Amino acid sequence: MATKKLYAGAKLRETRQRLGLTQKDFAAKLGVSLPYLNQMENNNRPVSTTVVLSLAQEFGFDVTELSTGDSERLVSDMREAMADPILADVAPPLADVRLTASNAPALARAFLHLHRAYRQTHERLASLDEALGREDARTLPSPWDEVRDFFHYCDNYIDAVDRAAENFASPLGTAEAARPGDQDKNVRVRAVSTLGNMGIRVEFSDTQKLRQYDPETKKLTLSRRAAHETQTFQLLLQVALLKQDPLLEATLDLARFQTDAARSIAKIGLANYFAGAAMMPYSAFLEAAREVRHDLELLALRFGASIEQVAHRLSTLQRPGAKGIPFFFVRVDQAGTITKRHSATRLQFARFGGACPLWNVHRAFETPGRFLRQLAETPDGVRYISIARDVSKPGGSWGAPDRRFAIALGCEVTHASDIVYADDLDPGRPDTFEPIGISCRICEREQCHQRSVPPLERRLTIDVNARATLPYEVG
Repeated sequence: MATKKLYAGAKLRETRQRLGLTQKDFAAKLGVSLPYLNQMENNNRPVSTTVVLSLAQEFGFDVTELSTGDSERLVSDMREAMADPILADVAPPLADVRLTASNAPALARAFLHLHRAYRQTHERLASLDEALGREDARTLPSPWDEVRDFFHYCDNYIDAVDRAAENFASPLGTAEAARPGDQDKNVRVRAVSTLGNMGIRVEFSDTQKLRQYDPETKKLTLSRRAAHETQTFQLLLQVALLKQDPLLEATLDLARFQTDAARSIAKIGLANYFAGAAMMPYSAFLEAAREVRHDLELLALRFGASIEQVAHRLSTLQRPGAKGIPFFFVRVDQAGTITKRHSATRLQFARFGGACPLWNVHRAFETPGRFLRQLAETPDGVRYISIARDVSKPGGSWGAPDRRFAIALGCEVTHASDIVYADDLDPGRPDTFEPIGISCRICEREQCHQRSVPPLERRLTIDVNARATLPYEVG
């Protein structure tokens, strides 16, 4: 089988700029000529084996990053944006989209930023009562979307915050130290002790608010109704906001958010990240995950976490030089709206609208408390194993509404041997894979009984005298 050539000009250029080297100096260290480096950075030539070895030996570079990065998610995001009806007649072919994402990622991001601004302007005009009645109506990105994109393009891994959380959780730095219950107990004691050293009193109260901190009295109140793992998480979140504030602020400065609201939301997101990483320290969690073959229930027991917290943490194990399995993670509500999403795989989620209804995550609501497994294939031919489960969050008292979600965690079937949930499945049989998509507008499957709108760039045939599952045929 022919070896696939590796074109990674943007990543190579980004690496050189991060090291602060000129093309001449970088070429010398890599042992290639200046013109050859220039051609590789512009994707006129593939990255040679000599360069790959030099990157690893000279700079300790994780060469697997050359074949990953933003390209796939940029392609997915751009295709979805170009599925907008206003671009239907001018949308470029997929090959051009891939070329732009690979050779000019900054241009691709600028296009996505422009499209997002257009959508928000369009939505404001559609709500004239709001847009005309407010003096501060401006064309700015939604703070929530801006923060979501920040974590999306950081690969949902924030190195400085992750390492700070791991240091906080020490000396529990190995999987042996994380026996069932030990990790949760020790990190909880450490959190209370840290807050106590800052003069903060921790109390538990019969309240609906999960966490309430009063800076004047220095009292942190946690809900007695909340689950044990939620209480621990909220304790660590408060530690992050107070003890790790300089680190969080420095990270926010680098992100350059456009609004104070986005910055505030991102700060909470970073504090959440710290809390999860402290409950499940990187090295210990990665080792334990490999040991139990990513059994979510065993990991939840060992680290005193919830199933959702464990699944989310698995999707963040992307530390250079010590990466875990590339997982995707998603949470949806009962209406099919995606409320959390991340993918370290080639599978990228729709930015607008819901997920594919053929995906097992939607069926999880029908079987509460059970894991559902699915072997699935996307239109690009990539095959995945997906694990889905409902995650109900009780209100804590009679009459208080429950919050119901479903989560899905998955990876490419090439990792099936490392996943306990794949043991009795047969990924070797093509007929066991169910066809799923990302969004109807960018899904090119011709025969899909759940299709809601026609695919982009495909000719439709409509016969007024006949009707099948759909009122048209995709040509």
